[in-house]
Amino acid sequence: MMDIDVKSKPSQPHWYEHYVQPCVAELLGSALFVFAGCLSVVEDTAVTGKMQPALVHGLAAGVIVAALGDV
Repeated sequence: MMDIDVKSKPSQPHWYEHYVQPCVAELLGSALFVFAGCLSVVEDTAVTGKMQPALVHGLAAGVIVAALGDV
């Protein structure tokens, strides 16, 4: 039986994970946040008041942080 000594490389993130992935996550998160915010104020606010846009922005921020927070 042969013993093969394998040396592992130090764990460094790939350039894509280090530079591109955070930028794409930021772009996607910002786009979803703005899109959800714009859609929340399209409806007539006389019925829903000012609570609907505030609630939608809060929920959108929570969902975006939960989905993209580990990036």
